[in-house]
Order: sequence, then C-alpha cells, then structure tokens
Amino acid sequence: MKRIMKIDGMTCGHCQARVEKALNAVDGVKASVDLKSKSAAVVADASVSDDTLKKAVEDAGYSVVKIEEKKGLFGK
Repeated sequence: MKRIMKIDGMTCGHCQARVEKALNAVDGVKASVDLKSKSAAVVADASVSDDTLKKAVEDAGYSVVKIEEKKGLFGK
C-alpha cells in the first residue's frame, strides 16, 4: 500500500535523513523522504497503520500534517 505523508518541521538534509531513517526502521516499510516537498512516499504492508507511521515521524521530532493513500498504477 502506497501512502504520501506531508511532514512539518523538516528544514535541512539532516532532518530529511532522520525522518527517512525513522520510517524505514518500521517493519514492512520502505520510505523515501523529499525535503523540497516536505513529504514522504511510503510503501508499507497493509498491516502497518497510519498511526504507526505517524508515531515514527513524531518520535523523530517532526509533525505529520496528513497521510493520503495512493491507488492505481501511477499512484492516483
């Protein structure tokens, strides 16, 4: 399942790396964080809840603005 997370509080490459590391530490998650758009593209097992993803980001010191599920071949 692919999700796009909007994240608040990232200001530099270190922030980006910290959020990406926190998300990828969750079992069943593969995440890529983009500093410019302040978002993370997350591919996760269906068993991984939005709350789990949100907690990982918040534990790293950042805020989740929203989480959207992306469907379809091109994520639309």
